[in-house]
Amino acid sequence: MNNESQNINKNTVTKPEVLHRKLNGNTEWKSYFSSLCGCSVFSVVKFKITFFILFLLISFSSFSQQQRFPKPEFETGYTQPTPTTPEPRALAWEYIDVSVLVLVMSLAAWFALKRRSRKGLLWLSVFSLVYFGFIREGCVCSIGSIQNIALTLFDPAYAISIPIILFFVMPLIFTLFFGRVFCASACPLGVIQDLVIIKPVSLPVWLRKSLGLIPYIYLGLAVLLAATGSEFIICRYDPFVGIFRMGAEFTMIILGIAFLLLGMFVARPYCRFLCPYGVLLGWMSKFSAKHLSITPAECIQCKLCENSCPFDAIDAPTETLKTDEKKLNKKRFSIFLLLIPVWIFLGGFAMSKAHSFLSKAHPDVYLAELLIQHPELKEDPDNIDIQTFLSSGKTMEHLVTEAKEIKQKYYTGSWILGSFLGLAIGILLMNQYVFRRRKDYTPNKVDCYSCGRCMDYCPVKPTPNPSREGNEPTPNPSEEGNKATPNLRQPEEGGPLQK
Repeated sequence: MNNESQNINKNTVTKPEVLHRKLNGNTEWKSYFSSLCGCSVFSVVKFKITFFILFLLISFSSFSQQQRFPKPEFETGYTQPTPTTPEPRALAWEYIDVSVLVLVMSLAAWFALKRRSRKGLLWLSVFSLVYFGFIREGCVCSIGSIQNIALTLFDPAYAISIPIILFFVMPLIFTLFFGRVFCASACPLGVIQDLVIIKPVSLPVWLRKSLGLIPYIYLGLAVLLAATGSEFIICRYDPFVGIFRMGAEFTMIILGIAFLLLGMFVARPYCRFLCPYGVLLGWMSKFSAKHLSITPAECIQCKLCENSCPFDAIDAPTETLKTDEKKLNKKRFSIFLLLIPVWIFLGGFAMSKAHSFLSKAHPDVYLAELLIQHPELKEDPDNIDIQTFLSSGKTMEHLVTEAKEIKQKYYTGSWILGSFLGLAIGILLMNQYVFRRRKDYTPNKVDCYSCGRCMDYCPVKPTPNPSREGNEPTPNPSEEGNKATPNLRQPEEGGPLQK
């Protein structure tokens, strides 16, 4: 997904580089998205429907016109050309990409926290979709950089560029200070799903909690496979890369369309139930110094924002628990807290039993087991993988030794992965009995994408600051002890407050 793998050795084809080449598709239809610029902000539904229809037409057109090349002929004097490595993208352009990312996240934080503008966040997200999605073809990706970081930590021979490190770190830093503004307007994978939301449905809590474990599994597998040099699965199974590049395998195009069709009713399905980078962003956002708020002043309990969030990320006010309920919650919380080490051990033990199966994702392990089980395949001239190995000069003993070392890495990594998943399950169960007192409707810091929809539903206007006009507010003795009434804004015609 990133270009730094091209800088290691131009005569060596590394796994990430091969994957990068596989994902590169046809780029002849980049300009179709420019039609979005003419959409009216006030016709949101028409805007989304038009966008989706255009996407369907162009995606199928791209697939239907894809070239079909005949099978290569090797028996009539054909000479295999020497493979060449394309020149890496200029380093200056990579730093420009980083600058654009930082600028977009800065503006998103300003729109979300200071201006409180849903319109500003919307158009900023459209820019990010055009630039990071269609112009850069989804290749500059903070989500995929997880794999580059993991491979760098466990493979001394792998070199990573500073821009890729910045693409991984900067969204985490912004999230720690301002909430998930990266998800709001900078991530093209999130934006393309956000624009097709038409009639979102609310999922049951138990289903959301259960599906919420999938990103932890995906994150753990992605780190394990990348650290062992096996595969970059986040890049390979990116459901939207074929859309951004207007050319991919048929299955990937179908996968992208399926996610967008599902996203019309289940808002941002990839972000909520699959994105591995979202796990890290959720951790950072939980402790964010500042975060988007529904109301700019004191909440008046109008409940207009209660159903405004398509992601079910608004927490309602809670009532004080009774004494018996408090005791029961404390007892259950203590039990699940003591069970966390058990979950960690069970998860690690279960995953360690699957390490042999997982290790087959590495090409050397797969090839070694294939030759051991079917030695007659050495005589098969049509098996390119085996013939390439035989022509490399390596012995079978050397291949088996390398495969054993890789399987040992998988055994250790599987224990760590399983322990991580066991810890996640234990904390999830324990949190079911953590009571948090809330007086107002507030965004859930972990699940909120800072899209700003809830702000449009709040009728409370920001309270003017008298000190800006040089006048100090004069206290009114008759109003002492009384609660001030917040200023209410009048709903615009056709706005979210209109009934």
